[in-house]
Amino acid sequence: MAVFNMSYLKTMGHEGYYADDPVDVGGPTWKGIARNYHPTWEGWKIIDEAKTQPNFPAALKTNIDLERLVRTFYKANFWDVWLGDGYTSQALADELFDTGVNMGISRAVNFLQEGLNLLNRNQLIYKDIVVDGKFGNATKTTLDIFMKTNQIDFLIKIINVLQGMHYIEYMRKSPTQEKFARSWFSRVEFNKS
Repeated sequence: MAVFNMSYLKTMGHEGYYADDPVDVGGPTWKGIARNYHPTWEGWKIIDEAKTQPNFPAALKTNIDLERLVRTFYKANFWDVWLGDGYTSQALADELFDTGVNMGISRAVNFLQEGLNLLNRNQLIYKDIVVDGKFGNATKTTLDIFMKTNQIDFLIKIINVLQGMHYIEYMRKSPTQEKFARSWFSRVEFNKS
């Protein structure tokens, strides 16, 4: 079964600690948690208090309470929502978790659903599912059926292609975001499993 801590550590290799880039639409971030998208996250209280200290943000790297809040936040909002503990493929769990953290869980699930639909051999293996970004019973059942085909590599590749396409389209619409291209594309991998 997939292990949250493995996915978490892999994703944190892409996320920094504190950042406040004026071009980043997420605003200030801590380990990938964007304040503009998650303004009520409890960790912001600790971070705001630390801003008055001369060793900000370095001292926060060893703050146990803040790390606990980060892990709890990610487990609840980016792992448990799609039942990550039940996956038999760590590689797929890693991909969905990282994509969800970087692009939002709904988009990650959209990519998963679209990939499942594209790999069902014109509905011979299972029926198409609605691509709605919600990980419900239909998506879970379809994924369970697909997992028996032992073709996880193809599903991961499709998710990565969709992820890369999203980055390109986003940068075309908002050229100021090109500064993040290298960081974003470091998350698009084709040798996951």
